[in-house]
Amino acid sequence: MMQTKIVLTDKDIPTKWYNIMADMPNLPKPPLHPATKQPITPPDLTPIFPMALIEQEVSQERWINIPEEVLDIYSLWRPSPLYRAHRLEQALGTPAKIYYKYEGVSPAGSHKPNTSIPQAYYNKQAGIKRIATETGAGQWGASMALAGKLFGMDVTVYMVKVSYSQKPYRRIQMETWGATVYASPSNVTNTGRKFLEIDPNSPGSLGMGISEAVEDAATHNDTNYALGSVLNHVCLHQTIIGLEAKKQMEIVGDYPDVVIACCGGGSNLAGIGFPFVYDKIHGKKVRVLAVEPASCPTLTKGEFRYDFGDVAGLTPYLTMYTLGHDFMPPGIHAGGLRYHGDSPLVSQLYHDRLIEAKAYNQLAVFEAALQFSSTEGIIPAPESAHAIRAAIDEALLCKQEGKQKTILFNLSGHGYLDLQAYADYHDGKLEDYEYPAEKIKESLAKLPQI
Repeated sequence: MMQTKIVLTDKDIPTKWYNIMADMPNLPKPPLHPATKQPITPPDLTPIFPMALIEQEVSQERWINIPEEVLDIYSLWRPSPLYRAHRLEQALGTPAKIYYKYEGVSPAGSHKPNTSIPQAYYNKQAGIKRIATETGAGQWGASMALAGKLFGMDVTVYMVKVSYSQKPYRRIQMETWGATVYASPSNVTNTGRKFLEIDPNSPGSLGMGISEAVEDAATHNDTNYALGSVLNHVCLHQTIIGLEAKKQMEIVGDYPDVVIACCGGGSNLAGIGFPFVYDKIHGKKVRVLAVEPASCPTLTKGEFRYDFGDVAGLTPYLTMYTLGHDFMPPGIHAGGLRYHGDSPLVSQLYHDRLIEAKAYNQLAVFEAALQFSSTEGIIPAPESAHAIRAAIDEALLCKQEGKQKTILFNLSGHGYLDLQAYADYHDGKLEDYEYPAEKIKESLAKLPQI
């Protein structure tokens, strides 16, 4: 019988996170204060972040120890399995070998608890009572709600309004773990009320949700803010995925030619990809591919500039590939990829050509999701299906060229709470939407001049 699952034991869980800033040829430019436009200092961030996370945000140490309390909770689902997609390979008739790291085994059903757990831990250590955060499709909000429940903390989630409507079971999941969930933009914050004055029917965006959550945290002494992607410490926590995957690939005596992940804010790509980017920086021949929606083409059509991380301009200026902080993406079902910018680390690596990027329309993505589910059995999250689309295309190219390559992708979550998206696809209600170039140009024209 062919080996399908490559499984590690609890003692194989990595005990350190990998910090790519120790090895990058060029570090991102420093974040700037939104009022002074001067480099951010740790005291500027203490109103919304604990010092331990601020230190991780700026650290250039290669390895950061994972606290024992975090490892204990990680062991509920980590190490996650690596699968060889034999049935998908056979269906495609490809000589390529396809592997996928499956993060849907976490209690929240995605990779997001890899960072929500340590973020809750460090905030609890700092005496914080409540976390305010935003969520797109709900995977991050659910993960933060889970972490809050495990550490005895309250959690308030500002959920992008279009996803709040599309994905009620994500909201119920958060509420089951004790979180309070608001559709964003909301009437709860001054920022949300201003957004609603401009457009009472606003579908919301991750940038808007971030603005509301940051305001909430900054105006309550017992509350801190938590972000599910983009920031350096979030990318750091996610590297446990790639570190495990490298061990698993060693067990079967294989190594990927290409590593693939969907990319919204960038933590998913960082998680599977950064440990392999380390190899590439040190001479290994490996490609790392970020896959994004054509309706929100941040890397492929954005500009590498300083921009706000949110719509209201409450966050620091970050250097990133951006479509403009007031960019309003359409309400595609891959809500976790509807962010106007990308992680500064991911953006810098893309700028330095250490990683690649590709964009797909959603019909092709759902077609790949169905092909995957019909062969491998798992119904993937719409976000994760972007990586599947790219992996299938890479495998078909191997078939066309008669080359055997090894493909590794991150299946970052299951789609069992996203079934409305599949219902809409089956009913022909989904449409491709490639964001008009003139609209992108209009949004980019409003970028801050720094």
